[in-house]
Amino acid sequence: MWVRKRLDISWRDLLFAVTQCGWPGNSLSSWQKGGGAWCGADDVLPCLSVRSGFDLLLGALDFPPKSELLVSALTIPDMVRIAEDHGLVAVPVDLDLDTAGPSVESMRRAITPATRAVVVAHLFGGRTRIEPILDLARQHRLLVVEDCAQAFHGARYRGHPQADVSMFSFGSIKTATALGGGVLRVRDAELLRRMRDRQAAWPVQGRWNYLRRLLKYALLKVLSSRACFGLVVRTWAALGRDYDRLVNGSVRGFPGPDFFARIRRQPSAPLLTLLARRLEGYDEGRLSRRTSNGEVLASLLGETVACLGLAMNPHNYWVFPILAEEPERVIAGLRRAGFDATQGQSMCAVAPPPDRPEQAPRNAANALAKIVYLPNYPELPERAARKMAEVVLRTAEKPAFLNNGSPRAPQAPARPVSGSPAVEG
Repeated sequence: MWVRKRLDISWRDLLFAVTQCGWPGNSLSSWQKGGGAWCGADDVLPCLSVRSGFDLLLGALDFPPKSELLVSALTIPDMVRIAEDHGLVAVPVDLDLDTAGPSVESMRRAITPATRAVVVAHLFGGRTRIEPILDLARQHRLLVVEDCAQAFHGARYRGHPQADVSMFSFGSIKTATALGGGVLRVRDAELLRRMRDRQAAWPVQGRWNYLRRLLKYALLKVLSSRACFGLVVRTWAALGRDYDRLVNGSVRGFPGPDFFARIRRQPSAPLLTLLARRLEGYDEGRLSRRTSNGEVLASLLGETVACLGLAMNPHNYWVFPILAEEPERVIAGLRRAGFDATQGQSMCAVAPPPDRPEQAPRNAANALAKIVYLPNYPELPERAARKMAEVVLRTAEKPAFLNNGSPRAPQAPARPVSGSPAVEG
């Protein structure tokens, strides 16, 4: 069976990281020795995760209580959780389903005198065109934060030059993963200084903690091979267990209690050393192979099946989401054919504030209720991508199964809904 996602890291990089866990050194020097466009930039802040960086950012901004933060309606719940911990109100901006980006009109309606910033998420490996959002934000003097956690594109994109902050994630299933780590580009030097000062007061991630993480993902890398994963699925099914929960739970970024204590740590020296290595030496040919598979799927499915965010450009298809009227049946059909499709369990449609039900993100909530993620990564051969498209198209011939038009808006206000492959920031 083709697993839903493979770790984008080589055995050589894993072994390198393991050896670094026993090597003395401090975090800052480990990062600065990397050099290169990312590590050598004066406006870059490496963090334990994007969640950590976002927490640092909101703490340094110190907006008045009850200030409003406009957020892309599809995001991970922890981003809303962090905003609320800082006394802020997250207001969803509904999506344009073609670009999977925030709708400018929805953003215009959401702005109030209490609005202080907007967080624009680039989803699924593509980049939405944010110039209109930047223009509207400047009219209202709003800070613009660009969430590129799912949109790493190697050295070709290091954030929009007009965004105030750009955030990149290298968590476990991200492109060029370092099995942790985030990088923020902060254009305001004074804001960056305050963020650095706050992070310097945090405890440092234990290197043995990071070593355990490396060993855990080394095991997952073995189990994600085609032969091993099929055996795991069959064994788990024979035991009557939900392997979807097993897979998603195994890659959660910060499980268990004490969430804020876990994210409020400086990255360890081994993590920063590996992160610098990944950023400097990432094989962008992997992006090209994954993009090629995504383009094959888009060309075969796009005229018949609703593919979320297909109009994004550029797009490297970190994941490939389609919309199905009956997602469970689509997933079952794909799994019978040997493809581990999933609805995932880590993103949500952000609920509006109780006093602003008109901001309910109907497009986002409806899309998440129908979403199915198709496997796509460099190791997936083109013939497998074509076979997967054939399975989907056979399913699409059944009436009211797959919707090839705009998803219908639900009648009730949006509530958090599961979706997306397990994502770590």
